[in-house]
Amino acid sequence: MKDIIKNYSNGEVTIVWKPTTCIHSAICWRGADALPEVFNPSERPWIKPEGASTDRIIAQVKQCPSGALSFVMNNEVDKQDVEKVVFPVIEVSENGPLLLRGTCVVKDHTGAETIKENMTAFCRCGNSANKPYCDGNHRKIDFRG
Repeated sequence: MKDIIKNYSNGEVTIVWKPTTCIHSAICWRGADALPEVFNPSERPWIKPEGASTDRIIAQVKQCPSGALSFVMNNEVDKQDVEKVVFPVIEVSENGPLLLRGTCVVKDHTGAETIKENMTAFCRCGNSANKPYCDGNHRKIDFRG
């Protein structure tokens, strides 16, 4: 499956969206803490970064459980990346995926390696059509765990 990456910028911050990583939790556009003025899946483009302040966008993007949404500050794009040692954090979400926050390498059955950054949601229910990643099918089977 080809990784698609889409970028949406308000000039100050660029929102990066990876649709194949998205588990459609909907917390970006639905709920008490949502930001529907920026994230609206019924419109095209569905991400409109001019709809809120940069600080508010960053706070919302950081809540994305799958890591499908991330951001880059435009004034930092040209800066040299400084390598940091960061230990990943693994979190079991109630009735949902295993969340890995941080960078990891996922090796598939053929030995091909994929670098995953920020947040990765791994399937716990066994029903994902995109294993080892979560695709949200745990909700369809009412997974508990």
